[in-house]
Amino acid sequence: MMEEEININEEMRQSRRKVAKNLLWLGIVGMVMLFAGFTSAYVVRQAKGDWLQFTIPLAFFVSTALIIISSITMNWALTAAKNEQLKNIKTAMLLTLLLGIGFVFSQYWGWKGLVSQHIYFTGPGSNASGSFFYIITFMHLLHLLGGIISLMVVYFKALAERYHAKDYLGIQLCAIYWHFLDGLWIYLFLFLYLIR
Repeated sequence: MMEEEININEEMRQSRRKVAKNLLWLGIVGMVMLFAGFTSAYVVRQAKGDWLQFTIPLAFFVSTALIIISSITMNWALTAAKNEQLKNIKTAMLLTLLLGIGFVFSQYWGWKGLVSQHIYFTGPGSNASGSFFYIITFMHLLHLLGGIISLMVVYFKALAERYHAKDYLGIQLCAIYWHFLDGLWIYLFLFLYLIR
């Protein structure tokens, strides 16, 4: 009876893991399509002319460094979960969360830097190049805020020691999404930096 119960619990856990991962990947595919649309529209609009070139504020370079480092700490959390290192999970998740929050603030400072260059989202002094820059970076930030909420949930569960070597699905899903956001930002940043 006890062994049968364990088998049922394991089957439920495997089923939950499969469904959750598939839903996450489906969402990621949707986001890829969204940003592919934005970058395609950017290229088409740029080809029409009247495209203002401007200097990308340093804060966006800082954002890039922060999100790359946060992917490293996220990976540390996942490795710690696989090895049942509860203290390291907590530390790594906290660092990832703080780096994610740092990314948000650096994006805000980047937008302030754009305004100081008289690059506006809309209005009489605006240009399509600036508008696209704001839209693309803002849409990424919106998706990243969802990632920060996930990081917070995982961090508080880690504090309650809810993860262990046999069940760390929450950390795994969070890591997949966070690494996706990291890769997406690197692509968007390079795109905006190189195609001006």
